[in-house]
Amino acid sequence: MTRKVPVFPTLLVAAAVAAMLALGVWQLRRAEWKADLLARYGQAQAMSAEVPWPRSRAEAERNLFRWSGFACERVLEIRTTAADNAEGRGGVAQIARCALAEGGEGEVALGWSLPARPFAWTGGEVRGVVGPGGTFGAVLHAGTPAPGLEPLAPPDPADVPNNHLAYAGQWFFFALTALVIYLLALRRRWRGAALP
Repeated sequence: MTRKVPVFPTLLVAAAVAAMLALGVWQLRRAEWKADLLARYGQAQAMSAEVPWPRSRAEAERNLFRWSGFACERVLEIRTTAADNAEGRGGVAQIARCALAEGGEGEVALGWSLPARPFAWTGGEVRGVVGPGGTFGAVLHAGTPAPGLEPLAPPDPADVPNNHLAYAGQWFFFALTALVIYLLALRRRWRGAALP
């Protein structure tokens, strides 16, 4: 007896499996890219030369974990976000969004406090480490906290996730699962066709 393979479902499953395998390979490449990026961030931490405050997301990515600074001419907003202090205690980071003296905007994490504590800041010169996050892709973590605040835990490249190997494994697993399910469905179909 000839075992017939349905054309359309087979093509559909083959296309899905190929797409999942391609996504898995893409995630493997992303894992290599992220590992290189994290190594570069680690090197940036050791550099003491200050860079200009980034003006775009691309500049922000290039200058993460480097020393920088800006003049906060006018405080536009102060917000809080969950953060740890330098000793690992939970609380909030006090973050100011500033109009810069040279034009544009920037954000600075001024320091750590308990959540209910009121805080005000009028601006000025700030220096510190460029960390990821914020509205503009970078937040300056002040090297010296604003008066009344405690030092924040410094930004660390180890906190940047690199989950791409796990994602690649998931895509490969999905492809294998789809293939096994389809083969089992074919086997069941063939057994049903073989019964009198």
